[in-house]
Amino acid sequence: MGRQGKRAGTGGGKAREAYFDNVKYLTIVLVACGHAWEPLTYGSRAVTAVYLTVYAFHMPAFALVSGYFSRSFDMAPGRLKRLVSGVVVPYVVFEVAYTLFYRWRQDDPEYPISLLDPWYLMWFLVALFIWRLSTPLWMQLRHPVPVALAIGTAVSMWPGAGGDLALQRVLQFLPFFVVGLVLRPEHFSRLRSWRTRLSLLPVGLAAVVAAYWVAPWFDAGWFYHRGSVVGRGVPAWAGLWATPALFVLALILTACFLAWVPGRRLWFTALGAGTIYAYLLHGFVIKASRFGAWYDHPWLHTPMGELAVTATAVTGITLLCTQPVRRVFRYVVEPPMDWAFRRPEPEQRPEESAEERQKVTSGGG
Repeated sequence: MGRQGKRAGTGGGKAREAYFDNVKYLTIVLVACGHAWEPLTYGSRAVTAVYLTVYAFHMPAFALVSGYFSRSFDMAPGRLKRLVSGVVVPYVVFEVAYTLFYRWRQDDPEYPISLLDPWYLMWFLVALFIWRLSTPLWMQLRHPVPVALAIGTAVSMWPGAGGDLALQRVLQFLPFFVVGLVLRPEHFSRLRSWRTRLSLLPVGLAAVVAAYWVAPWFDAGWFYHRGSVVGRGVPAWAGLWATPALFVLALILTACFLAWVPGRRLWFTALGAGTIYAYLLHGFVIKASRFGAWYDHPWLHTPMGELAVTATAVTGITLLCTQPVRRVFRYVVEPPMDWAFRRPEPEQRPEESAEERQKVTSGGG
């Protein structure tokens, strides 16, 4: 691959890794800002507009990138072990930790611990576990994205679906994960050409203007996908058009975002490897701000206060991605689990038939 491919961030290995680390870092920054902005939306149309724009695509982008990096998941023992150690164990640990945190801050010692009812942002680990386990099936389907979108649409119309394990949310965000599964490096290379970048710029600006226009009356809950569309005050059949429309909108805005993420190595590139730490830990700060009524200070609802909240969110989430934080929390976020699994036995290659040897030597099969 020549220089041009490396600049695109999807050709040579290091350039590609830098691009996706940048994507991960900037996505988690948007997640943190979105959570920090939410209390400010009740008094500021401008903040609401930015909040709606970000929420229209930031979790879909998170799911899409997760899907892209799950393409090789094939139920191999090593990958299953990493799924348990990197998703299941952190889910159990942090679900219990968040519940205990709630009990302490709300003085509610009877608040139940339930692994079937993900608390706050823990739903995403449940989603990642379910999505990744289903990856081999999606990779075998001829048209995986339409099938996943049909499932998400059907669930959005079913008020009684998915009470446990946040399945309503998991299945409605599923199509974005499946889109990530079918993407290839060349798709990102085309997306990041200057012609595409410039063509998407007015699209992103138009989205912000539209968000400002609808801010006084639009319900941000449409972007959360926590339940069925009936909960938004519309009939169930509205999901037939609302869910696909929101899917298309999210993909367009995700494309706008991904197109403008820099592909070169920057000061924050290395922080992209620590986004799961930031995701799991920042929820304690966000919830503490709600429990402690931090936003009751009037100054925070002024333009300077809103900028201060944004700067604090960016700084805080950046610190949570750093190496010292990762060293401290590694044993609960990425615990070594070799002690829990049997060592793999040496592989014994079966006797090859003459036909199989011919396929190998001739390049067939």
